[in-house]
Formats: sequence, C-alpha cells, structure tokens
Amino acid sequence: MGRAKEIIIKVIPASIANNFIKKHHYSGKVVNNSVLHFGAFLDNKLHGVLSYGNSLDKSKIIGLVNGTGWNEFLELNRMAFDDYLPRNSESRCISQTIKLIKKNAPQIKWIISFADATQCGDGTIYRASNFVLTGIKKNNNLARLPNGEVIHKMTLESNPSKKHIFLSNRSYYQITGGGYNWNKFVEKVGATILEGYQLRYIYFIDKKYRKKLTVEEIDFSEIKRVGAKMYKGKKI
Repeated sequence: MGRAKEIIIKVIPASIANNFIKKHHYSGKVVNNSVLHFGAFLDNKLHGVLSYGNSLDKSKIIGLVNGTGWNEFLELNRMAFDDYLPRNSESRCISQTIKLIKKNAPQIKWIISFADATQCGDGTIYRASNFVLTGIKKNNNLARLPNGEVIHKMTLESNPSKKHIFLSNRSYYQITGGGYNWNKFVEKVGATILEGYQLRYIYFIDKKYRKKLTVEEIDFSEIKRVGAKMYKGKKI
C-alpha cells in the first residue's frame, strides 16, 4: 500500500470539509445532510474529505436491511480527493473512517453509498473496499440546466418550496405548479436529462446484517453487462 499507510484520518469541521468538497468534488456541491466529516492528511496537509450523514429519504433506504433501527445506518454521501494522495488512498481512507465509526458509534450497523455512473464512476473504490453491490438502475434524476449546471431531482424535491438562484429565484413548486413533477420541471426550464446509471453499494459493519438484506446481491460482472461501466466521467 506504500505511502497510503501514512495517511492520517481526523474529524474536521463542516466548514473546512465543505470548502474542500466544493473545490475537488466533480459536482462542486456539498450534501446538506452530511453531519460527520473526516479529513485525510498526508505530510501535514489536507488532501481528502469523506462526509457521512443521513440519507435524504431514510424511510426508503431503511427497508433494504431487515431489523435496522432508524439510527443504525449512515450514508457515505461525499468523497473528494486531490491528486496528491498515492495509489490505494481512497480505499484506505474508507477503511479507516469506517473503523472510527465502528469504535465511536457502535450502533451503526451498515453504510450505504451511491456511485454516479452518469457523471463520475461505477464504484471501483467501493468494490475495492468490500462493499456489496445491491442496485443498478438507469438514472433519470440528473438534468443539465440551460446555464450548464447539473441538478439532481432529490435536491429540489427534498425542499420544493425553497427558492434557488439558479432558477431565477424560483422554487420547484413554482415551476411545476405545486406538484412533484420532474418531467414538467425539466420541460419548463428547458433542461436536458442526463443518461446514465446509478449504482447502490452497502458495507456491513455488523456482518450479521448481511443475511438480513431484503434485495439480492448483484455480481460485479453485471455492471459491464448492462453497460454501466464508467471511470472519471468516461464510459468504458
């Protein structure tokens, strides 16, 4: 693993984590649900951030694993690294942060995360970190606005009354006429749906919970079969 073993993981403030994510994450955006931020330090400087928090819609996610309590799972909802870190750093950082969660928050039984195979990658890091693949679906929830900005459906529908600068200070509800209508929104603002896939991965901190999975585990070979392979925004 080389110098990756020298990386030091520390809990860092949201302000520092979010500034780093805005600069280094491909989306340029943070997830407001993130509540636990880890910094990856090498040679006394911050070179990576991993942010954990609640899923935007916990009621839909919790049913993936039977017997899970409301506060017994987390989502790894942002990872961002600069180019300074050596090979294998990402999987090393995931491993170390999960160990810290297991030690300091023993109620957490599993971690969920999603790979954006529309703009970024198909989850190579998760597979190298012993996550289980539990979902591959076509992703119709990302749209590019006329100004070039990419927006996710959930960002708007989680708070449909909130006004956004990139929507000329209008809210999702104002554009759709007060309903949850993604297609109408896309049409009204002249956006374009981005074609691609979303992959869902789960890491079981408590291995007993793997037997409680309510969906089938998917063999990694299925990613290539359905045409979902992507790395750093490029189809493979």
